[in-house]
Order: sequence, then structure tokens, then C-alpha cells
Amino acid sequence: MIPCPDRRALALGLVLLLAACGRAERPAPPRDSIATVSSRQTAQCLADLRNMDVSYKTLPDKDFGNGCGLSGAVQLIDIGVPVTGITAIRCGEARALSGWVRNAVAPAAYQILGSELASVQSMGSYACRNVVGTRRGGDRRSGHAIANAIDVGGVTLKDGRRVTILRDWTSPDPQVQRFLSTIHASACKRFGTVLSPGYNAAHRNHLHLEDDRAGVCR
Repeated sequence: MIPCPDRRALALGLVLLLAACGRAERPAPPRDSIATVSSRQTAQCLADLRNMDVSYKTLPDKDFGNGCGLSGAVQLIDIGVPVTGITAIRCGEARALSGWVRNAVAPAAYQILGSELASVQSMGSYACRNVVGTRRGGDRRSGHAIANAIDVGGVTLKDGRRVTILRDWTSPDPQVQRFLSTIHASACKRFGTVLSPGYNAAHRNHLHLEDDRAGVCR
């Protein structure tokens, strides 16, 4: 006589089959959302910018999906020294950048290089992209994806000289090296993450400045 299948085994198999079908038919998980800045934090930051006599325009919050978007962002108009290449930037990042340029870069240019600061050249702020230059960076968003980072490529002095990260990071001129070392050290006190050519080849031509409280200075 051929034994009959165990009814409990059949029932269990049916349950597992139905469960598997249910998993296959579930909708895809929702897109990644950006971490937003509270309205209270933004209001305090905007007040700080006004107290610093920084001119700006507030920008609407936008979630573009896939971990990219704007929250508590501004468009800088005037921080006292022209900074080229900036689009949207988070208020906290704008506050740190304004303080760094006015209270560190400008004084260092005058005291070390003997000329007033004419302008700062950035390579952009907001960009919906992943981290670049590291083995595991490709699977996570850059601070640029939420407008919380800026890349600075160099400065121009009022005497006409231009100092760039790409050309002058290892300059034979000790004064230029001292200037870049000074503004790098100052940036590390104002930003959470500062990456320079000393970090990797992807940063050979700029300083990456990010307001993330990570405590990384490279």
C-alpha cells in the first residue's frame, strides 16, 4: 500500500507557497528620502547669516528622490568676498563657508601672501551623485547630493596672483604652502569633513568641505 501524504505537511507546503507568491507580488520599496533639516534649525541659521551681514535667497525644499534634494537651502548672494560656482547650498554649510572665507582665507591671504583676497573659486555645491574616489563610496550618496558640501579649487588675489589646489598644493614656494596649510587647518575646525589632495587622487584639484559633524580632516 502506498502511504498517503501527511496532511500537515501538505498544509504547510501550501502556506509557504502562498507566502512566496505574496512576497513576489509586493510593490517595490519607496524611494530613498533625504534627511531634512528642522524649521527651527533653519530659522536659527538664517538669523546667523543675517547677523553676519551675508546676503542670501531662501530656496524651497525639494526631494528629487534617490537620496537627492534640498532642505533648508539658500542661494548665497554676497558674503563679502565673491565666491564663484555656488548654486544651492544648505544654510549650515553656507554659514560655515562664509565664516571660513571671511575669517580665515581672507586674513591668511593678506598676512601670509601679502595681498587682499579678490575671490574664491568653487567647483560646485549641489550635485545628485554618489561619493567618488573610494572603493566603497559608489554605493552611498555624497554630501553634494543634499547641497551640504562645496568643493573649493583655488583663490585669486587682488595683486593678480592665483593659487590653485591642483597646481600649488605641493608648491616649492614656502609661503604658498603655508597659506594652503593654514586655510586647510582652519577648514577642519569649521566643517565636519574636509578632504584634500592628501586624501586621494579624486581630490587632487580641490578641498571638499562638508558640514556633517563627522570629524574627518584629511
